[in-house]
Amino acid sequence: VQLQAFGGGLVQAGGSLRLSCVASGRTSSNNALGWFRQAPGKEREFVAAMRWNGSRKLSADPVRFTISRDSAKNTLYLQMNSLKPDDTAVYYCAARSSWNAGAWTHSIMHYWGKGTLVTVSS
Repeated sequence: VQLQAFGGGLVQAGGSLRLSCVASGRTSSNNALGWFRQAPGKEREFVAAMRWNGSRKLSADPVRFTISRDSAKNTLYLQMNSLKPDDTAVYYCAARSSWNAGAWTHSIMHYWGKGTLVTVSS
């Protein structure tokens, strides 16, 4: 599975941004795709994930961050609202072969795309 994320940029606090991740290669409906982020000097952390068939979704901040996908376009999205300076990070798209019932840490993901930088100014 190859992943390519884009859509990052500079946004003011309180603003919104939508990230996209195009998946290619061997994808299946049971795959789980998600978003992680890494701020300078911090560990990579979970943001949101969903099963590719849409049957499961999970978000670390369901009020502000919404994950979705367009299966026809093989594209995963992350809608981020009410952004804060603390959301500044490199955002990564990632995938694994199946849904995870345990903790979503970066070590469980099998595939990674290059990150896209999100900068939230105060």
